[in-house]
Amino acid sequence: MILDRFHLAGRVAIVTGAGRGIGRASALALAEAGADVAVAARRREDLDAVVAAIGRLGRRGLAVPCDVNLGGQLDALVARTLEAFGRIDVVVNNAGGTPPTPMLQLSDESFEAAFHFNVTSAMRLSRKAIPSMLERDGGAIVNISSALGHMVESGFVAYGTAKAALSHMTRLMAAEFAPRVRVNALAVGATITDALSPFLKAGDLQQQMEALTPMARLGTPEDIACAVLYLASPASSWVTGKVFEIDGGTVDSNWPIKIPGY
Repeated sequence: MILDRFHLAGRVAIVTGAGRGIGRASALALAEAGADVAVAARRREDLDAVVAAIGRLGRRGLAVPCDVNLGGQLDALVARTLEAFGRIDVVVNNAGGTPPTPMLQLSDESFEAAFHFNVTSAMRLSRKAIPSMLERDGGAIVNISSALGHMVESGFVAYGTAKAALSHMTRLMAAEFAPRVRVNALAVGATITDALSPFLKAGDLQQQMEALTPMARLGTPEDIACAVLYLASPASSWVTGKVFEIDGGTVDSNWPIKIPGY
């Protein structure tokens, strides 16, 4: 049965940024497909709620408070997952983000911080988890990148550059670890999350963005979680090194706020 290839029974996943939004939806999708899931984020109360939801799906959840900017905490996330579940099969590098900033106001430190948050953290967690995957039947890594990694928009030099690096790191990792570990990414378009919601409350911004989106709506965390499940599961067993555009059909930026550079 085709649907059986989406099942993850007996598998263990790690999802970062899992307290809310795309990370939460992805963790629950993986659990619904049969995986036990270690969820990481900075807010313990958010993680506890996600673990409770995983339990209601009949799977085991593990809450690991973690700031992905701190390498030691990522190492501890892997160690605690292995201690609790004995294996790691899937990693979803979801944590990331950088607020829009005009380039002339962008400090070296902020630019480097964006790279560390969005790229280095994903590399380190993957590097720590891959040995466990190689001990068994391999595994899958899904990196949450952004449409701004290939589209252009003012004010996103730090964020867009970091996400472009994450997308290409995905291709390079895939080449290095094929065929045992598949590595893919999602170039996510405008999605209604806690990061975007404050902007959407300003006037008619959401309506403007929807008008610039061929599918005439913004994405939901569940839209992204469906693609995460596909790339994490055996359904995509012949797919690696790819960056899937999950963006409502946009070919140009649908961000209508123009941030002057000077």
